[in-house]
Amino acid sequence: MNPISGTSSKAGIPELIEKTLDKEKYEYRIAMTEFAGHANEIAMQEKELGTDIVVAIGGDGTVNEVARALIHSNTALGIMPCGSGNGLARHLLLPMNLKKSLEIINEGQIHELDYGIINGHPFFCTCGMGFDAFVSMKFAEAGKRGPITYVENVLKEGLKYQPETYEIQDENGVTYYKAFLISCANASQYGNNAYIAPKASMSDGLLDVIIMEPFDVLDAPQISIDMFNKTLDKSSKIKTFRCKKLHIHRKQEGVIHFDGDPVMTSADVDVELVEKGIKIVVNPNGDKRQRQPNAFQSAAAELFNEINIVREDLTRHTRHIHALSKVLQRKLNL
Repeated sequence: MNPISGTSSKAGIPELIEKTLDKEKYEYRIAMTEFAGHANEIAMQEKELGTDIVVAIGGDGTVNEVARALIHSNTALGIMPCGSGNGLARHLLLPMNLKKSLEIINEGQIHELDYGIINGHPFFCTCGMGFDAFVSMKFAEAGKRGPITYVENVLKEGLKYQPETYEIQDENGVTYYKAFLISCANASQYGNNAYIAPKASMSDGLLDVIIMEPFDVLDAPQISIDMFNKTLDKSSKIKTFRCKKLHIHRKQEGVIHFDGDPVMTSADVDVELVEKGIKIVVNPNGDKRQRQPNAFQSAAAELFNEINIVREDLTRHTRHIHALSKVLQRKLNL
């Protein structure tokens, strides 16, 4: 358990585990992380001991630390989501309620799923470069967590971020793109049900590659709406394709992210998909659950809809002004 991940206290979790976990099926112990990377060390030790399941209690950073210790082993990853975004848990349709997430662990249904690697760093949800990696770095520097911090950074930095030109090579050849961001997705979302790759699957043996082309401030609200509505792949600003591996070259070294954790790396970036490389405790009723928007999403969607209305009004007024300007110009020429 990471005691500082997310935005809420975890003081009551040990008691909840004691009351809810099926003692006829499991023996358990709780280990608290004390520093960055500690969850990975603990999970490594448990893997060597032959522990059946290591449960990450925290956000996507804690999940990544635990998961990368367990790849290609018989020890499965379990998740009790209590981070800021909980991208992997949400993709897997795990409940955000901790008691219900323990009941999923009691069920004990385990699947072998895919994971990815970017420049040697395993990831389980998404990795990428460009604006989302830049925001991940700003988020890490902010010192506080939560979706509000993320939105603050997006709004503050987005308008001044300069897109880069990338050379992308996959099984089909080389292509050049000027892009706002490039995301490689094993799972469908960043977290908070923001779907960067709505059709991504953790069991298809393929990466979903998303290239977001440069856009102006008037396009931003619609892109945000599409992300929350799972329709981003239909946007005219988005190019997508699937592959098992790809090589990306950019003009200079820079930041990338893996599951939201930023790291500086070289100008050359290699990404690949590893099939069925990790065992994960899944929700046996996941396909029957309906994804309901949380309060943040509902508020964001309402805000973005209002912005879109203003955007459409501005577009109409701009066209009207242009038309009046042409009429005025003709009269002056006369």
